[in-house]
Amino acid sequence: MVTKEQKKRQLAELTDLLRNAKGVYFADYSGMDVATVDAMRAALKKKGFLYRVGKNTLIRRALADIGGYEGIPSDKFEGMTGLVVSYDDPVTPAKILRDISEKTQKPKVKVAIIEREVFDGSQLKQVAELPTREEIIASILGALDAPVSGIVGSINAVMRDLAGVIEAVAKKRAGVE
Repeated sequence: MVTKEQKKRQLAELTDLLRNAKGVYFADYSGMDVATVDAMRAALKKKGFLYRVGKNTLIRRALADIGGYEGIPSDKFEGMTGLVVSYDDPVTPAKILRDISEKTQKPKVKVAIIEREVFDGSQLKQVAELPTREEIIASILGALDAPVSGIVGSINAVMRDLAGVIEAVAKKRAGVE
């Protein structure tokens, strides 16, 4: 039996785990075999995400202690709950969970919290289709780079045309003189 002191320690750990998270996914892992859970853990860990299992009452209490998560329906805190936590990239865990879920029909995402915005588990596909942080940065850099490369191309074209004109003038003078 879990003592009151152990529950306090677990609550403190969950609160610390969730406090600075940019993305948290509540997944119902019931019915998953050990091999699938281990594969899911490995896929998440490889990308730098945490996976923890917690008691629903402690998860709810940790979210209440942090504040700002009052919009989560109480039915999302039923059954077995595993937490996938991301501190940097809140979208990639959705992609990993979607891929695993498409193959095995489990885990079922109950709810996702991305940048303090609550999404129902049925919205997993939409969340998984959002661009990742790296994709957003790459598109911004590409957009910033496009004008610069256009200017460089224009300068090169002008220089090439000028060189052509100078060469033509030189040939003409060589033929006239």
